[in-house]
Amino acid sequence: MTTKKNLPLVLGASVLSVVLTGPALAEGTPAVQPMMVAAETTLNKAEDVVTDTWITSKVKSTFLADSNLSGIDIKVETNKGVVSLSGVVATSAERDLAIAKAKEIKGVTAVSADALKTAD
Repeated sequence: MTTKKNLPLVLGASVLSVVLTGPALAEGTPAVQPMMVAAETTLNKAEDVVTDTWITSKVKSTFLADSNLSGIDIKVETNKGVVSLSGVVATSAERDLAIAKAKEIKGVTAVSADALKTAD
């Protein structure tokens, strides 16, 4: 009996809460926009990391697959498409080849080899 009496009150309160909170949760409201921007920024950062990681892996595997390069001796780091090479290689020809090979990789915007030294 009590449930039947309270049912209209509960339903009314539920409808009222949906009506009042609906606009606050709408996509275009200021309350939701910062969350959407944060999510998009996080997604973009994740894409950058994946891209940089992929580039680093691709450059390193290219070095290791080339018999004219000492891929183990060359450290590769990538930040926003810029590949940084460091370490010591046997000759300046090997250094030049490493730079050229790194530039060939898709997504590479620049190659910094200031820290890649030669033994000769």
